[in-house]
Amino acid sequence: MKRVVSLLALVLLLNACDDGNLIQEDISFDNISAQSCTTNDILYKINDQEALLLQIPFSSFTNVVSTAGSPTSIDIDNSTYRAIYRFYNGKVASDNICSIIPSTTPIVNDQWTATSGKIQINTTAVKSTNTTNNSTKITGYNHNIVFKNITFTKTNGTQVYETFSFGDYVTSATSLPFGFDKILDQCSNTKQVYDYNSSETFTLDNLDAALIVNTETPLNTPRIALIGSTNNKVTYRLYSGIITPSYFCNTTTPFTPTISEEWNAVSGVAGVSGIIEVTTIKNGTSAYKHTIVLKNVTLKKGNSDFKLGDSYTYGELTTTN
Repeated sequence: MKRVVSLLALVLLLNACDDGNLIQEDISFDNISAQSCTTNDILYKINDQEALLLQIPFSSFTNVVSTAGSPTSIDIDNSTYRAIYRFYNGKVASDNICSIIPSTTPIVNDQWTATSGKIQINTTAVKSTNTTNNSTKITGYNHNIVFKNITFTKTNGTQVYETFSFGDYVTSATSLPFGFDKILDQCSNTKQVYDYNSSETFTLDNLDAALIVNTETPLNTPRIALIGSTNNKVTYRLYSGIITPSYFCNTTTPFTPTISEEWNAVSGVAGVSGIIEVTTIKNGTSAYKHTIVLKNVTLKKGNSDFKLGDSYTYGELTTTN
């Protein structure tokens, strides 16, 4: 009996001991969506009387898809990059976080401040799909934020997480114009085929000469070639200024306007993707009209990509004998 009493007393004594670092409390905002302030660079999550805040320059969220396994990594410095957990004595709202002069109520009862750790951002593209032609469009970018090896200082010690998920933050993407009239031109010297509109171009470089021939193609039998990285290269470009006809067919590419975006078509696979089809019909007595169609083409920039769809009419090129 004495042995049992002694063991019970020992257990009670151990439970009563606390050096201020052993109490483990959990922050849980897993099912809460992240919101952003418009008055300052703060992302936050609110759960009734709790708030999880991340101060980070919004310029940190670039619309560039991350390389697999290589997220953006930023050190928490408790200055430009801060993570804070707060517990209030009443229901908290966005005005308590984003207002230039925050409300005096509710009052912050407790605050944990991150003193070290890393902010990791993994970015993926958000796409919409046109179910009619299976084309895709990038509508935004999702930035998944995770804290790694983060240490919070609190009133009764510290709290350490090896991995702590903050959640997702979505930025919008500007749609590419693609405002082409699909009336194509061809350079007599380089044989480049091109279309342009305002500040964008869509080009076919080093096009296989066998594709553009002044001979009608049999019914439902177009000339076929595959897109490549050098020959039959398909490129979409967006510029910082206005494009004019003088931009094309030069021995060297003009320096202005500068290119702001460049998307190249992925090389083709026979019978599957990246296919160029040309159908030729006679157009008058001495002219021929060549209709160029791109089949199952994907355009790519870095780690981002989108599909032109099952069949995209690039345009019509007229040639004469």
